[in-house]
Amino acid sequence: VRLSSNILEKIESLPPLPKTIIEIEEFRKKLNKEAIELLNIIEKDALIISTLLKISNSAMFGFRSKVETPSRAVSLLGINFTISIAIGGTVQNLLMTNLEPYGITSDDFMRASNISSTLANLWLSKIDVDLKEEMLLPALLQETGKFVLADIILSEKKSDLFKSKIDAGEAVESVEKELIGSTTSQITAQIFRHWKLSDNLINMIENVDDVSKASENYKRKSQILDVIKTACNINDPLSDISIEKALNKAATYGFDTSILKNAIQALQDRLLNEETI
Repeated sequence: VRLSSNILEKIESLPPLPKTIIEIEEFRKKLNKEAIELLNIIEKDALIISTLLKISNSAMFGFRSKVETPSRAVSLLGINFTISIAIGGTVQNLLMTNLEPYGITSDDFMRASNISSTLANLWLSKIDVDLKEEMLLPALLQETGKFVLADIILSEKKSDLFKSKIDAGEAVESVEKELIGSTTSQITAQIFRHWKLSDNLINMIENVDDVSKASENYKRKSQILDVIKTACNINDPLSDISIEKALNKAATYGFDTSILKNAIQALQDRLLNEETI
């Protein structure tokens, strides 16, 4: 994928990943992962701890009692979910730009990302547990490129045009492609290359906006990410329209839509619970 020079420059100038995340990424590649080792890494990072506790205590997980310590959070969420939250929260903090062209705030973005990884958890745990563990992080991070895209849209003064096209019902990916020359998934992949995150993560995400370009090894995973991204649309996660589009995509890709439907229903029930607390 050829990215324009101003996008590449923007990515090259991003701050480096903090040492904690590099350590977590090394830990993530290990075959035998011990929760205590992960705890030792994340306990040095106050931001990760506060994000972890905040998310553990959201209704999305529905734990019966308040989660007050990192070790309790890790034991309830599991190692891979904890890793996703640690990397996801840090990445979003590093990139904090104004997401105004997309009509959302950083908090909206975080919420949609968390809904995405929770949907990955609920849906894929009914299909393949190993696959679920592998998909939590890309489900959470796949929209990261929007921070760089929003920055470029604003600096090129294309925000009003961008919004008017999306309001007129054009697909976000095609508007990104038309006005900036690249889509979110391509830019997310490039950001993760710059940060030297795993090739597996990069290959899963890179072609989500055009699954036909994904290699055979990654096609299924890119399809899963596309379905999740569609259902958890950052502007309106789990709206009736988003869900209908996601179910249609899932059917086209040959997934059992009843499993996906049940996962979405379970997630909606949890979120409803959150609103009534």
